[in-house]
Amino acid sequence: MNNAHFGMLRKLRNDEAFYFFTALGNYTGQSARSLEEFLRGITEIDAKSLEFHLFREDFEKWVSLTIGDVQLAEDLAMLRRQKIARADLRDRLSFVVSKRLKELVNASLEPTAKNQVKKKGSL
Repeated sequence: MNNAHFGMLRKLRNDEAFYFFTALGNYTGQSARSLEEFLRGITEIDAKSLEFHLFREDFEKWVSLTIGDVQLAEDLAMLRRQKIARADLRDRLSFVVSKRLKELVNASLEPTAKNQVKKKGSL
């Protein structure tokens, strides 16, 4: 497994998790300790929380600084600059995060798949 991609896919400690709020001091009770949980949170959380975090750049900062995924952080920043309305925000966020998650999973599996092909060829 590619170590860089594995690091982005890892399960985080509680102190590294993303905690969803709808406003300052108004915690929703939901958090994410991985990109997979983050994606699930985006699909379930109140849209008010999505707007709150997107426009404060919270998603970008967490993804970049904690997860270590600069590419996804840039994609999220692009969404923020587009000022997407509440109705479309959940769908666009879900699309961007799920697309990146699939890329990371596929990239992390590539070396393993290549090694298996080499092993089969040497039999």
